[in-house]
Amino acid sequence: MAPVTFRIATAADLSTILALLADDAIARSRTGYVTEPTPSVRAAFDEIAADPNSELVVGERAGEVIATLQLTYIPGLSRGGMRRALVEAVRVRSDLRGQRIGEQLMEDAMTRARARGCGMIQLTTDKRRTDAHRFYARLGFEASHEGMKRAL
Repeated sequence: MAPVTFRIATAADLSTILALLADDAIARSRTGYVTEPTPSVRAAFDEIAADPNSELVVGERAGEVIATLQLTYIPGLSRGGMRRALVEAVRVRSDLRGQRIGEQLMEDAMTRARARGCGMIQLTTDKRRTDAHRFYARLGFEASHEGMKRAL
């Protein structure tokens, strides 16, 4: 089996990334998900690509995108000015789950975060994602805070 490699996404990856994001019952239950690039999604991609503190990462095997996540690097005053990385939108193609691709993806994210001077990596995960909770705990993540959201 070919190895998985990780790189920064390009605009050519956008449709595949959207398919990965939509290949999830919880995501489909939310408003606003799309399966094809719209002008607002393309604008969001362009903004992420232009932001020096954001990266949209894809995992690729044999030339095919099979995983993705978004990383945001956050400077902060707390903890002595420590930078942190925020992970969002983690997905591995559903037919390839259980093959440690997600673990490799998260290891790549942690390597990127360390290289950017981050002392912590954090994420939120939907309370309904019990499999994801076990996955992140296995990687050393701790459920140390209660996350909250509010629509604007």
